[in-house]
Amino acid sequence: MPPRPRQTEPPFPTEFPLNELLDRTDWASLATAGGTGESLPAALTLLTSSDPVARETGLRTALGSVTHQNSIYEATVPVALFVAAILDHPAVTAGDSGHGAPTPSTLVRLLDWLGDTAADADDEFSATDEHLDSEVCRAEIRAFREAKPAIFPKVQALLGHDSTDVRHAALIAVIPLVEHPFLTQHQAEIVGHARRLLAASTDRHHRNRALDALKGWGYNTGELENASDIAARERYARLQAARASWDGNWAGGGYSEEPPF
Repeated sequence: MPPRPRQTEPPFPTEFPLNELLDRTDWASLATAGGTGESLPAALTLLTSSDPVARETGLRTALGSVTHQNSIYEATVPVALFVAAILDHPAVTAGDSGHGAPTPSTLVRLLDWLGDTAADADDEFSATDEHLDSEVCRAEIRAFREAKPAIFPKVQALLGHDSTDVRHAALIAVIPLVEHPFLTQHQAEIVGHARRLLAASTDRHHRNRALDALKGWGYNTGELENASDIAARERYARLQAARASWDGNWAGGGYSEEPPF
């Protein structure tokens, strides 16, 4: 088992008064996918509404504008801090029962968003940030990485939630957070949760994230994989090989025209 690093964590704020996040952030100066974040305070406020329709509008408007096509923008970090701050808000934790067709709860969707966004700024992605288009892009990713220790405690608190859906969403969200150097000491705790997820879940996305994390941290996952995991891994390997072959043929002049992308 990998050695447990010595804790050298600096003091990071773990409480974010919502009024300070909304009022003290210069939203209009922060870039989003469609311009600036001037309208974000109103959209974020909807996330804590008692009306599930209003929360749905907030989810679509606020979160979509700061993570369009897996990109991270200047406004992404303050939005992520706000989302972390409301994970224990009564309107969010109450769930969305009785709201039409069954959909993931607001809490699960917020956790999913945090996890996906944190993964877009994880170690593997950031290791290639020199290939990004601009210094601005690299700065935005670094800013999100620096915010991970502040977001982590809010997500960690949900790892023992009564709802299986919430527990699993929290685990998938916390995995890319604990890659931060000040949080790696929490990986041993996460391993136990990952093992429990793999023993119970059939969700392909969740299983891939959990298995990849354990492998990346140096753990043997052989006994945790099932037939579906093996088939998915082999299918991915074939796709990678096919892509490499295609790229090689294209680079070698095997085609007279551009491929039909």
